Amino acid sequence: MDARVEKVPAGWRSERGEASLADVHRSIAVRNSGPGWRRAVAFAGPGYLVAVGYMDPGNWATSIAGGSKFGYTLLVVALVSNIMAIVLQSLCARLAIASGRDLAQACRDAFPRPVAYVLWFLAETAIIATDIAEVIGTAIGLNLIFGIPLELGVIITALDVFLILYLQRLGFRWVEALIITLLGVIAVCFAIQIALADPNWGQVIRGFAPTTEIVTNPEMLYLALGILGATVMPHNLYLHSGIVQTRAYGETLPEKRQALKFATIDSTVALMFALLINASILILAAATFYKTGQTEVAELGDAHKLLGPLLGVAIAPTLFGIALLCCGINSTVTATLAGQIVMEGFLKIRLAPWLRRLITRGIAIIPAAAVTIWYGDSGTARLLILTQVVLSLQLSFAVFPLVMFTADKAKMGELVAPRWLIAFAYLIAVVIAALNVKLLVDFIGVAG
Repeated sequence: MDARVEKVPAGWRSERGEASLADVHRSIAVRNSGPGWRRAVAFAGPGYLVAVGYMDPGNWATSIAGGSKFGYTLLVVALVSNIMAIVLQSLCARLAIASGRDLAQACRDAFPRPVAYVLWFLAETAIIATDIAEVIGTAIGLNLIFGIPLELGVIITALDVFLILYLQRLGFRWVEALIITLLGVIAVCFAIQIALADPNWGQVIRGFAPTTEIVTNPEMLYLALGILGATVMPHNLYLHSGIVQTRAYGETLPEKRQALKFATIDSTVALMFALLINASILILAAATFYKTGQTEVAELGDAHKLLGPLLGVAIAPTLFGIALLCCGINSTVTATLAGQIVMEGFLKIRLAPWLRRLITRGIAIIPAAAVTIWYGDSGTARLLILTQVVLSLQLSFAVFPLVMFTADKAKMGELVAPRWLIAFAYLIAVVIAALNVKLLVDFIGVAG
């Protein structure tokens, strides 16, 4: 039997076919003995690729807009979103390790063909929305640092396909090493900017306390849902359930339990790092723009221009641009991988790895490039925030299947999620759906 084909619990309709990202599937060896930290290190990596999606350029736009307009109030949204993300990503790892399939493959197997195609279309829509945000962010970063026109910057972002191909040829660990290195650069840039901004830490702490105004104020809710959409992203659920299978964790139940434990630790630690970055973006906007009465700052370019004069240090805008560029590069890499997982899982298209990546990247980048070139320098912030709200609206169509699968003992076997976790996950799914319904009602009311 092909090493990439596994036995799965009997609750699935069919044996799983070719694995996600077959060229790197089970390519990273893990230890089954020795010190716990050594075993944990073997599983460290996928969580940081997932964390990238929680701090992409679209998140920057929503966090800057929220911080400049409402100060520290929306920090609680970043915290709640992060808790939701930790729960949902742990379920992704559980699904992958227990069933040997990613979320896209699971949907194709579990649902009738028309339903699976609708879910595929929605997943592709979410990836296109993600790519619009990432292409814009990367192009703006190139423009801010090197003066490269946006139109040319968009074309340059397409080259990440070849970067992924080169790194994966060296081994998937090289992809993870690139992502983690760029995340480190982002963290250093924000640490310096936060130190320069000198925020009111008492107000920062109060910002993590919930307030009913977030739900009752339509404008605040719109930004809150944008932050939610930028934090808990649909494509990340597909991505994590695919890349966690790059580890050769074995087939026995003890080996799978160990894999689940360390994969969950990896994603939880990485997402706490993402919260740190997300909160830093919002705190920086609140401490510089909101504090000085610049309450309408949402454009990334405007934020870049204002940081220098407000902080009184010439290097601040450069740090902002470098961090933005690193975020854009990271996000385009992970979105491309997610696009490949979605296409292979839902449609079972088997192509050469380089051709698969070109197609999945092309599906997303062509509309992203068209929109970016059309909008130019103006209106990019509104477009970025809109893409995050679109992602939030798509989220339920990935979350509900994920929770359903991991709650089904016939599908998950001994690794079925405990009842308390499923109850919490369903609560998260219902809250996301309810907030989206309220957002739509508010929009219809305004349009009426």
